Amino acid sequence: MDDRWPFVCPHCASPLVQEERTLRCARGHCFDLAREGYVNLLPANRKHSAQPGDDKEMTAARTRFLDGGWYQPLRDALARRTAAEGEGPLTVLDAGCGEGYYTAGLAQALRQAGRQAVVAGVDLSRSALRRAARRGEGCRFAVASVYHLPLADGAARVLVDCFSPLALEEFRRVLAPGGLFLYVVPARDHLWQLKEVLYPTPYPNPQEDIPYGGFAYEAVEEVDSWMDLGDNQTIRDLFTMTPYRWRTPRQGMERLAQLEGLRVKAAFRIHVFRRQG
Repeated sequence: MDDRWPFVCPHCASPLVQEERTLRCARGHCFDLAREGYVNLLPANRKHSAQPGDDKEMTAARTRFLDGGWYQPLRDALARRTAAEGEGPLTVLDAGCGEGYYTAGLAQALRQAGRQAVVAGVDLSRSALRRAARRGEGCRFAVASVYHLPLADGAARVLVDCFSPLALEEFRRVLAPGGLFLYVVPARDHLWQLKEVLYPTPYPNPQEDIPYGGFAYEAVEEVDSWMDLGDNQTIRDLFTMTPYRWRTPRQGMERLAQLEGLRVKAAFRIHVFRRQG
């Protein structure tokens, strides 16, 4: 993997260069690397809370669940698409990377394919990026908002958004013309069996193929798998890493606590776009 930092200064947009444990730009702005190896590029005036992004409990639950390999089919599908992308060096951005599970998978696939690449991830959660930096060998991570990405115009050839906010204006800006955009959303029946436990009248996820300005549809890839979750801790980890954590009624929580196993379907849709222009 390429050891360069792909990020630019969040204040003046100048390239950042590493000097020991600090990233500096030509105008004198500097950013210290955290002990784990990530860098904080989120200016104070763009923080909407003291600790933005997912909290420690959510990131710990997601780490345990993903490390169990339950979403491996999705990671493999994203990795295949990325490793097969064009020719020559790649700059890959995982926008809203969380604890770096998919970022690390992309980097591993590119190494195995012998591709020269810079693989980077950004997220608001420092708790998540501590885990990402430990997990993602050779990857570059920064605390940043997907709505203010610390990348130069057209810097990325591949951009991945897996369950993160759709910051279309920024994605158009940082993705090079002809670049690959992989946008992952839940399919209609994603985690349906879990929703049946939590809610008296669950409803399917919306399923839409929406054209976005500046992007051309190339394909929609469906990735489905069944998960046999054999203990309550794994079930609770899955629950904790989803939005259901914030909007489940008390009766649903009680039913969840009684589960000793659950067979549940994971169903994803990867919208494959090309940056036009």
